[in-house]
Amino acid sequence: MAGCAIDKPRLRRGKAGFGRGPVAPMRHWLRAWLAFGLVMLTLAAGNAHAAKAAASYKVDIEATPRSLRKLLEAHLDIARFAKRPDISDDQFEFLITATPQQVRDLASTQGYFTPVVRTDVRTIDDTKRVTVSVDSGPQTVISSISLSFRGPVLTEDPAQENAARFAFSLHEGDPFSQGGWDDAKNASLKALQARRYLGAKIYHSEARVDPRTHEAKLSVTYESGPTFTMGKLDVSGTLRYPERIVENVNPISAGDIYDVQRVAELQRQLQNTPYYASVAIDVDSDPAKPVETPMHVKVSEYPYNSIRGGVGYSTDNGPLVQGAYSYLDTFGKAWPFTVEGRVDQIQQYGQIELSMPPGRRAWTNSMLASYTTTDVSDTRIYSIRGGVQRARTSQFIDYNYALLFYQDRLDQNAAAPTTSRALVPSWSWTRRNTDDPLFPRTGNLIHVEAGFAVKGVLTDQTFIRGYARGQQYLPIGKEDLVLIRAELGGVFTSGPSSGIPASLLFRAGGSNSVRGYGYQSIGNNVDGSVLPTKYLVTASAEYQHWFNHDWGAAAFFDVGTATDTWGEKVFYPGVGVGARWRSPVGPVNVDVAYGIRNRSVRPYLTLGIAF
Repeated sequence: MAGCAIDKPRLRRGKAGFGRGPVAPMRHWLRAWLAFGLVMLTLAAGNAHAAKAAASYKVDIEATPRSLRKLLEAHLDIARFAKRPDISDDQFEFLITATPQQVRDLASTQGYFTPVVRTDVRTIDDTKRVTVSVDSGPQTVISSISLSFRGPVLTEDPAQENAARFAFSLHEGDPFSQGGWDDAKNASLKALQARRYLGAKIYHSEARVDPRTHEAKLSVTYESGPTFTMGKLDVSGTLRYPERIVENVNPISAGDIYDVQRVAELQRQLQNTPYYASVAIDVDSDPAKPVETPMHVKVSEYPYNSIRGGVGYSTDNGPLVQGAYSYLDTFGKAWPFTVEGRVDQIQQYGQIELSMPPGRRAWTNSMLASYTTTDVSDTRIYSIRGGVQRARTSQFIDYNYALLFYQDRLDQNAAAPTTSRALVPSWSWTRRNTDDPLFPRTGNLIHVEAGFAVKGVLTDQTFIRGYARGQQYLPIGKEDLVLIRAELGGVFTSGPSSGIPASLLFRAGGSNSVRGYGYQSIGNNVDGSVLPTKYLVTASAEYQHWFNHDWGAAAFFDVGTATDTWGEKVFYPGVGVGARWRSPVGPVNVDVAYGIRNRSVRPYLTLGIAF
């Protein structure tokens, strides 16, 4: 505490007058008061800490099951206020007195209506310790459930009544809890409101609990109300782009029976266009005006110019950089113009595209041109593509019709470069039928392509091309699932594959093909160059076991081949294990696979569902 001493000031050489007169005493007093203030602050902080420690108390809650203990720890007042330093003795006594009744109230929400509560308060080392012991007693179970309906649903739509019954999540013999009771009622009501009966409500509900027999009898009566039909769109927020875009992608006609799935499809159709950053749809639910009820659509538009970019990594392609620029009002008519590109260790890709706004039934016409270079397995492919296409995307099914010109150059080790070209009319169809778009457990994904070319019409060789890919999800129990994947491709022609653009042929191998082998390393091997082939077959079976909602493990078996001559095919099997993570941005898969034919071990990292 040297700062508290007041010494006689020393004179500095060359500063004979400094420190004398009225200034010197003032400086000494300021230093003294500063030191005194620091001492008082230190003492005050120590006293405050001591007061806090003295005023605090600790709480231990002993209760089973674990869910009840967690509930009491989160909501019991004596536990919530334990860390507050300002609890007086009177307040503490009040909290102790209120604890038994609060325990009974909270336990009843989980179906425990006869708990025995003991509260023990002791002082150990000047600290109060509170122990709350709870014998929960038997949990109440549901002995009967009665669901009844009133209104037009009884005669108009029995299927909707059955859907509401099916959505009720409680069953006889289940434990009764207030939260489960509320969730079951709301889920059933939501199912009834999902189609036709938008104004449905709960007319009466009752849960009769007998604390002697520990049984609960549940009854709910739903009032369906009238059938709702959907009217015209009331659109707001369209400032930059024509309102007719919203009308063109609208799958709903005035007078259609209300269906929440159709409303969700309209929202998806709007968000699939490049124009709208957000879409909100509200439907009037006034039972007095159910006929052609207005649908209010509010959109928030993107600006005319946008730039997107990103970086990433995959075990097949290595690090990647991609970006795109879009202008959404070309010619002043809301024609989107897009320039995009991507660069990784194997492939460099660039494309320009000019599209028209969506027409009737959401069909979109566009023109495009692209250039791609691929260097993998000692084979280099330089591909130019250009043409027109007509596409439509809906909730479950996508269509695409195209007329594209291909010109490919193929470089290999054993021969001089070759160039092939073809004008290909083509069609593709994709169907998504899964319970969840990001993390599916049931359903399937199917993609089919077909195309042809005729020699002499900007084409070097006549051929027919077909390709199909499918994934089936089969749930096992409550958590596990089996994933089955298959892929078929063929180019049918009387000539050699060298006369067909290489980008229309096939190779196999990699994280989304046959694991255990390098990316596109299965094909026609000629002096070290793996050339694309006419035919492709791959298949995969994978079992996933989930330890909890986010983390799981997998074991899989893959097999496949790519060949020019089916009679000389060689299948390449692979086996492996992996980890699965349901991340916030989609599924992340980390696999280690063993290629049985090549006796090689390869790791794989993939993000998302490859389809």
